[in-house]
Amino acid sequence: MFARVRSLVLAICVIGSANFIGPAVALAAVAGVSISVSPTYSQLIAGQPLQFTATVSGSGNKEIIWQVNNAKGGAAEVGTISPSGLYDSPQKIPDPALVTITAIAKTDRAVSATASVTLIATTPSGSTYYVATNGSDSNPGTLQEPWATVQHAADVASAGDTVLVRAGVYNEHVGFLKSGDTTNGYITFASYPRETAAMDGTGLDIPNGQWGLFTLKDASYVIVTGFELRNYTTSSLRDVPIGIYVFGAGNGIQIVNNRIHHIETTAKTNPNECGSDAFGLTVYGTKAPQAIEGIAISGNEIYRLKTGCSETLSLDGNVKKFAVVSNVVHDTDNIGIGAIGFEHVSPDPAYDQARDGEIRGNIVYNITSYGNPDYGKQYASDGIYVDGGRNIVIEQNLMHNDDLGIELASEHLDHVTSNVIARNNVVYAGNSAGISIGGYGARRGGTDHCIVANNTLYGNDTKKTGSGEFQIQFNATHNRFVNNIAYATTQGLLINDFTASTQDPAAVDYNLYYSQVGANKAKFVWQRVRYTGYDNYLNGTGLDRHSPPFSDPQFLNLGMPPDLDISHDSPAIDAGNPLDQSIVGTVDFAGNPRLKNGNIDLGAYER
Repeated sequence: MFARVRSLVLAICVIGSANFIGPAVALAAVAGVSISVSPTYSQLIAGQPLQFTATVSGSGNKEIIWQVNNAKGGAAEVGTISPSGLYDSPQKIPDPALVTITAIAKTDRAVSATASVTLIATTPSGSTYYVATNGSDSNPGTLQEPWATVQHAADVASAGDTVLVRAGVYNEHVGFLKSGDTTNGYITFASYPRETAAMDGTGLDIPNGQWGLFTLKDASYVIVTGFELRNYTTSSLRDVPIGIYVFGAGNGIQIVNNRIHHIETTAKTNPNECGSDAFGLTVYGTKAPQAIEGIAISGNEIYRLKTGCSETLSLDGNVKKFAVVSNVVHDTDNIGIGAIGFEHVSPDPAYDQARDGEIRGNIVYNITSYGNPDYGKQYASDGIYVDGGRNIVIEQNLMHNDDLGIELASEHLDHVTSNVIARNNVVYAGNSAGISIGGYGARRGGTDHCIVANNTLYGNDTKKTGSGEFQIQFNATHNRFVNNIAYATTQGLLINDFTASTQDPAAVDYNLYYSQVGANKAKFVWQRVRYTGYDNYLNGTGLDRHSPPFSDPQFLNLGMPPDLDISHDSPAIDAGNPLDQSIVGTVDFAGNPRLKNGNIDLGAYER
C-alpha cells in the first residue's frame, strides 16, 4: 500500500470524422451567463475535421472565442479551429493523444466550456456492448438485452470494443487488467449518450488495502469517460479508497470527463501520525523500467473529498509524458493536483519520479488542510504540488482560495524537484503563500533549476501566516523568479526567503510589485533579513535590478472574482525579459500570443 505522508452514440460508431461521440453538452456559468459546447468528447481519426457547436445563454454578445489546448485558434501540432468552431486535427497524433477544445464567451472570459478529443489512427475494429441496471450478465450485452454489471463487460471487452453503460447506480468496483492497442483501437468505457452511470462505493470493501471504483492494472489504450464515481469510504487506517486508480505500467490511458466526489477516509488519526489516506484519482507507476506513459487526464471534476494525508489527483512513481489538463478540482481537504517522486513507488530509484509532463488549464480552488484530522489547524495544502517531480510545465492554471497556490519542493532529504517551469498562471486569495519553492523543513529536500515566470499573484496569505506572495523555503538552488506580478493587499509581504539555507536560492528580476500598504511599508525577506520599503529591499539585496518601479499593475477588476488582466496603460506592458518561448510559453493565460514584436508583458496576461 502506498500513501502520502505529508503536510455514441447509441450503438453507433460514427465513421469518418468522429468515431465515438460522448455526452452532448459541457456547461459553465458565471453571474447568469452560461456557455455549452457540443460534443464534449470524441474519438477522431487524425487529419479529419470535426464541427463543434457552442451556445451562450444570457443577455449580451453571443460571440465565441475558440481555443485548442488553451491557445486561441490552436496550432499546427495539435490542430486548429475556425471562428465557427470547425476543428482541423493534425496529421500526426500528439503524445499524449488527446487535445482540448475550449469555447469562451467573448463578453465574459470567465465563462467557458471545454471538450476533449482523442486522436486515433484508424477506425476501431471492435464491438459495442451495453450495461443496464435491468440487465443480466447472462444476456448477450446488446442494447435490447444488456448486461447487469460493468465488471462483466470489463471481463469480456477486448481491443477496439466500446462499453456503454446506461443511467443508474452500479454498486460495484471494477478491476481491469486488459488493454487496447494501436491496431484495433482503445477499449472504451463510457456512460450511454446523454445519460450518466454512477459507480457507487457505498458499503463496498477495499481489495488489497488500496483499490478504486475503477482500477486499471498494467493496462494500455483504455478510455474511461463520462462516469460519476462516488461514496467510497473507509474508517480504517489500513485501507485506501480511490475513485479511479491506475497502477503498474502501460501506455495511452485516458481518463476524461468524469465526476468524482465523496471519496473519504474517516479513520481516527492526528497530525503527529498523518496516517489516513484516500484519493480521487491517482496514477502509480510501480514498475521499472516500464513506465505508465502517455496518460491523459482531462475534463474531470473532482470535489468534496476527505483524503487524509493524500492528494485529490496525483501521479506518483514511474509516470512520464503525462497531461493533466482542463480539470476542475475543488473543496477537498488536501493537495489538489500532485506530481510526486522518491516515495519508493517504483522499485528502481532511477525511475521513481513523475516527469516529462504538463499540468495545464486546470481550475483548482477551496483546497485546505485546515480541520483535516491529519493536519489540524494548518494551512498546508497546495492547489498544485510538484514533490520530487522533474521536467514538468505548469501553465495557464487558475487557483484561488487554496492554502498554497503552487508549490515546487521535495519532502525527501537529498532529493529535489528539478527543471519545472510554472508560467502564465493566476493565483489569488490563497490562505498562505501564492507560490512557494524549497522543502518545508531543513531535513527535507529542495528545489533546483526551476523557473517561476509570468505568473500573476494577487492578495494571497489571507490567513496572515507570514508566507507572502512568493515564498522560498529550505534547500532551494539555481532557481529563477522572473516576469511576475506580485500584488499584496493589506499584509504587504511580497517575497519571503526566510531560511538562508542556501546562499543563492533564486535569481529574482523583471518583476512588478505592489501593495495597498504603499512602497515605503511593503515587506520583503531575503536570506532571513527583513526589509521594509521597496527601495531598502533593492539596495540591500541587489535583486530586481531591471524591475519597474513599485506601482499598481492596474488590473481590470478587483471585485470577486477578480479580472487580473492588465489595462492598456499598465506599467507591466513590455516591461518583461523576452525569454525563449521554451521558458515563457507560446501563449499567455488567456491563450493569446505570449510575445508581441519581441516584447513581453509582466504577469500572466499579454495585453
